[in-house]
Amino acid sequence: MDVLNPLYTAGSALTAERLRMDVISSNLANLETTSTPQGGPYRREMVIFRPRTLSAPGRLAAPTTGVEVAAIVQDPSPPRRVHEPNNPLADRNGFVAYPNVDLATEMVDLMAASRAYEANASVIQTTKDIVQRTLDLGRV
Repeated sequence: MDVLNPLYTAGSALTAERLRMDVISSNLANLETTSTPQGGPYRREMVIFRPRTLSAPGRLAAPTTGVEVAAIVQDPSPPRRVHEPNNPLADRNGFVAYPNVDLATEMVDLMAASRAYEANASVIQTTKDIVQRTLDLGRV
């Protein structure tokens, strides 16, 4: 068993969850953005994870050692339509297209990402403590 595997796994998760929190922050910052350079309202973005493998010298098969970001994709759900006939961005029926970002969903996702980040930081600290205690036993 490689003592560094937990560090690789937790470290990759820290990186992935940090990017997830950045994407969620961007979604929250654009909660009311009704027009973008691409046209139309801002589209919610989501992070897709996949297992990560590390190939080490001398190993026949690369084990799964964590997670990595496979892609950042836009949520395909339609924009939120609000009836605001006096808004200059309203269509001919008086509706304005707002981003498909839901504040409650983003906050729950942010809390989940934050807890995952904390859990992986705890794994790293525990692994460091175990390695240190093992080294201390060798000194006796």
